[in-house]
Amino acid sequence: MLERFPGCAGVDEAGRGPLAGPVVAAAVIIPADVEIKGLNDSKKLSREQRERLEIEILDKAIYSISFVDNREIDELNILWASMAAMSRAIKSLSQTPTKIYIDGNRLPRDIEGEAVVKGDGKIAEIAAASILAKVARDRYMATLMHAQYPNYGFDRHFGYPTPEHFEALSQHGPCEIHRFSYAPIQALSQASLF
Repeated sequence: MLERFPGCAGVDEAGRGPLAGPVVAAAVIIPADVEIKGLNDSKKLSREQRERLEIEILDKAIYSISFVDNREIDELNILWASMAAMSRAIKSLSQTPTKIYIDGNRLPRDIEGEAVVKGDGKIAEIAAASILAKVARDRYMATLMHAQYPNYGFDRHFGYPTPEHFEALSQHGPCEIHRFSYAPIQALSQASLF
């Protein structure tokens, strides 16, 4: 059973590991009179469970979702891009939270709150944020990015470093949404210059 903190915001991000696409953060406040059954770390849920819970969270909770694209990731690095996404999600909430709980071991520089290691498996609000961030990012990659760049299989691996993704990269090289600061993409970019 996850702990509940009504009035507080839970914050999490999705998309640190992929080689392409944005990092996405969500902030969620679950009102005291709302119960959402089945919340958990998004990685421990099936796609169907995440999508079902997403509908309920969007319907019953106060939330905000923020995207930081690959260019900003390359500019800031993935850690600070993740922090920027979380900070923007918090600041975009329509209600000021009484406290902020962020998944992980550090906070964005401009946010006061509490970092909770593995918080997405401990606190309901963070679990809800992890679900919104993961579903929003996967959907973005599977629909918009796959439609623009169909040769890469973004509808299946969402930009993560899978054998299929590496095969597409070896055939087509990186595209505009790849993270050129990441070593595997840098190596491919440099190899294609010669």
